[in-house]
Amino acid sequence: MIIILKPDSDKGSTEYTNLVEYLDSLPNITIRMHEEIGEHQRLTEFYLVGDTLPLDDSYIGNLPLVERVVRVSREYRVLGRHKEDSRASYFDYNGVRFGQDEFNIFAGLCAVDTREHVEIMMRALNELGLNCTRMGAYKPRTNPYSFQGYGKGCLPYVFELAGKYGIKVIAMEITHDIHIDEISEALESSGNPTGVMLQIGTRNTQNFELLKAVGRQRKFPVLIKRGFGITLEESLNAAEYLASEGNHNVAFCLRGMKTNMGDPHRNLVDFAHVPVVKRFTHMPVCIDPSHSVGSRDYDPDGILDVMHAAAQGVIAGANMVLADFHPAPTKALVDGPQALMMNELEWFIEDLKLARETYLKRVALHDKYFVTT
Repeated sequence: MIIILKPDSDKGSTEYTNLVEYLDSLPNITIRMHEEIGEHQRLTEFYLVGDTLPLDDSYIGNLPLVERVVRVSREYRVLGRHKEDSRASYFDYNGVRFGQDEFNIFAGLCAVDTREHVEIMMRALNELGLNCTRMGAYKPRTNPYSFQGYGKGCLPYVFELAGKYGIKVIAMEITHDIHIDEISEALESSGNPTGVMLQIGTRNTQNFELLKAVGRQRKFPVLIKRGFGITLEESLNAAEYLASEGNHNVAFCLRGMKTNMGDPHRNLVDFAHVPVVKRFTHMPVCIDPSHSVGSRDYDPDGILDVMHAAAQGVIAGANMVLADFHPAPTKALVDGPQALMMNELEWFIEDLKLARETYLKRVALHDKYFVTT
């Protein structure tokens, strides 16, 4: 059960104290309080874990300061969209809003290689009006002898250049909890010129101790990718690990499933699950067409497969797109064959905008024929 308080409820009031005392007195119930402080208001929620079936929803709903009571209907109780819970949900980070009604593009380098390439990428994004990117500093690889990323050594100039070109959020994969401290220290030493969204890669989706560590910190939001060989339900429960530790600012990324049924693509594109994740949870949904398709192949009309896949996900309602670009793909240290070129960036963005407009028209078409109350 989730008890949602009215915005800006006074924690020093008698009503708040009485509510907490009542909740603490409930037998066989564990209480977790979560507070989200936004730009304009503070939101407080209580999560009741245990034998909540005997509790009277209407009684609790009529207590002072309580705005709504929600019965949990899924295992992922914090991130899940439960019965009678149709709230719009979003989180703000470093001036950028992420939610199921938003749309953001993270185009960038799968792996940072040189300062020059990072600057070319960020300058191009700035010129096209984008303020988010992806930059890989820590790279988990299948082969132990493959390039593993430059790690903390590249963070100072990546963050410096992000600030120079107005990049607000960098999606950056981590593979160990010490990377959180390294990123935080590099940001602080450079004057916090940008922000970082920690990324949990597909290989670490079931690294539960890493998930707990990332969830315990509240400084950075998290982008978690679907595990490449597990069910959607298992991946959503992995995201719940983050929220259960306290970090509710989580986005979920679909990146394709590892199976030869997807050949000739690198993975079987799973973007039909975009509306499913939005129906099951409050999380904004990201798609990664680069790692789904894994090539620069194109159709007879000259449109790249990766662009077709991206359009499919966006037309289905995706809120974020994570895509690989590189100034010199043949020189890229990771995934060069799938990276799009800089002269394709504007085309890619315009194509995504067209797909997003189509999605919004589809929503409007529904509203035209099915009026909701």
